Amino acid sequence: MKPSLTLFLILSSFTGLAQTIKPDSTKKLEEVTVKGYYNSHSLLRSVSAVTLIDSNLIGNQQSSSLVSTLNTVPGVRMEERSPGSYRLSLRGSLLRSPFGIRNIKIYIDDFPLTDAGGNTYLNALDVSAVGMMEIYRGPEASIFGANTGGAILIDPPTINHNEINISAIGGSYGLLHQTASIKQQYKKYSFSFSEGYQRSDGYRQNSAMDRKYFQTLQQWNYSNAGSLKAFAFYSDLNYETPGGLTAVQLDQNPKLARPATPTLPGAISQQAAIYNKTIFGGISNSYQINKHLKHVIALFTSYTDFRNPFITNYEKRYESTLGLRTFLEYAQAKEDIKFNVQMGLESSATKSQIKNFNNNGGEATAMQASDRLKADQDFAYFRLNFDINNKFLIELASSLNFFSYNYESYFPVTIAIKERKFNTQFMPKAALSYLIANELSARASVSKGYSTPTIAEVRSSDNNINNNLQAESGWNYELGLRYKTGNNRFYANGNIFHYELKNAIVRRLNQNDAEYFINAGGTKQEGIELETALWIIKNNASWLTGLQLRSNYTWSQFKFEDFVSGTSNYTGNQLTGVPKNVWVNSLEFNFKKELYLFAQHNYTSAIPLNDANTTFSKRYHLLEVKAGIKNLRLSRTCLDFFAGLNNLLNVDYSLGNDLNAANGRYFNPAPGINFYTGLSIKL
Repeated sequence: MKPSLTLFLILSSFTGLAQTIKPDSTKKLEEVTVKGYYNSHSLLRSVSAVTLIDSNLIGNQQSSSLVSTLNTVPGVRMEERSPGSYRLSLRGSLLRSPFGIRNIKIYIDDFPLTDAGGNTYLNALDVSAVGMMEIYRGPEASIFGANTGGAILIDPPTINHNEINISAIGGSYGLLHQTASIKQQYKKYSFSFSEGYQRSDGYRQNSAMDRKYFQTLQQWNYSNAGSLKAFAFYSDLNYETPGGLTAVQLDQNPKLARPATPTLPGAISQQAAIYNKTIFGGISNSYQINKHLKHVIALFTSYTDFRNPFITNYEKRYESTLGLRTFLEYAQAKEDIKFNVQMGLESSATKSQIKNFNNNGGEATAMQASDRLKADQDFAYFRLNFDINNKFLIELASSLNFFSYNYESYFPVTIAIKERKFNTQFMPKAALSYLIANELSARASVSKGYSTPTIAEVRSSDNNINNNLQAESGWNYELGLRYKTGNNRFYANGNIFHYELKNAIVRRLNQNDAEYFINAGGTKQEGIELETALWIIKNNASWLTGLQLRSNYTWSQFKFEDFVSGTSNYTGNQLTGVPKNVWVNSLEFNFKKELYLFAQHNYTSAIPLNDANTTFSKRYHLLEVKAGIKNLRLSRTCLDFFAGLNNLLNVDYSLGNDLNAANGRYFNPAPGINFYTGLSIKL
């Protein structure tokens, strides 16, 4: 059956199911909107493949990691090879990301979290720092700059009332997660301060993590037209890296860290780990000049002290970023048509001082290499929206992207400063949605994605500066349908897309496990994404006050095209690291007296672990449950108590495979059945 026909039939069946629900027995739910960086629309009418993760969805998951939450979104794959070691892809592969996040643009509040060099330290954030997220899948380079995967907008928790909140969670393998926050709101000024501490011994040897986190958000509405906002966080993250195991080692003992070989020491003796201290800050001003014209400007900066003792070397990296984002918006509303236009620019620069030393049991000794690099990333963008008769929404957007980096080497060979400039790229997007009926909309879009190599790929762990890497780019075409009942009790969304990526950047490892990157010929990526949410019961009068079913499915047919590496031809092979099928289902039960039970099942099919497709991970079923009681009142204090079980089926699986790993060290085993319990106190 063709994917487009499958999509139509599934959404048609959802529509029929929704029509059997009687609205008079339900509580009307709030209309869902997405802001899209100062361009709000109802979710039903959005022209993008966007999913909203609100505080309720985040609260249903374990609060010590974002992995389970983000993996509920179709087209998204997040991994955590060991506690704190995040990897993330949107409609793509993790071939570019041995650790960290690349070819995705991430913003927190009004500020880019992604630096000019293309890297994002999402794992620096405590989960409590995330209030809600908008996930945009597919290239959004028209307004968010260079990316081929998509964009994520993170909002910190809102400040809409005065509150003090303290929470603590404990669980298996020494898990401890403690948070505290204070929110205060005055007539024109509001602020929040929060802190988080998290530690874990980890399931495997050499997999402990420790993170200290502080965050503040300040907002001053200094006039009816103007608002000034400041946001800052400090993160001190340390996590050990156990390294990949071979299939034989996995069978012998999945808790092992990577053992030594006759030629290389092991992860424990080298004290392999990541030490990341990051401070980030931004200030933004929004001013409504008149009823039609608004101006927003944001300044942001960050500094990172990054250290990585590894098997073959000890890297020390110091990174500083400074940037600006600003735009002018004009909005006009007439009887039959509304239009909105934004013109803006974003400019940032990241300086990196990188030094590599011999690693002698976790101590940096003789120097191997010393380089300095500076990345400059700038783009100007234009976005025009037409809303005709509140039915036909058209978005025309584009950006002009500039990227360059310069570098100089100090050791072992002195190289005077040199610069490499990439060609200026025009990144257009055309999209539309049409409201077929009050409950049903259709959308279509075509957009171009573009992603330059990151500094971590140009200057990877083999200590060489690779000036041969080209930017990857491609065109994405997609269609979508959304359906929502008038009482917001049922929602369904389906996307089908075709994406052809050229010069795809892929990771390679030499025999010493030092990484380097090359351009593959390209990839052909086709897929279907389906998401549904249904309140089967929503009635405050019953002992069961609510029962919600969510079901999300991803089908990915991603293949290499014209990819020849040495004497090997990988054309037609499945794209490494991408499961063909992922199906996530959940049930949320709400009972009287604020009792609740949440259960979620995740099925992920086999994953190719190398470009040759000779090794695959096993498919797996993950089941997790969480139960608790909310808003248990003791005078003016509210208590939330909860407990949960992860991997209830005790499945053996690897959540974060090392792709194209040298000598077959692909596997990073995840824990079996494990538990957590916690208490939250609100004043």
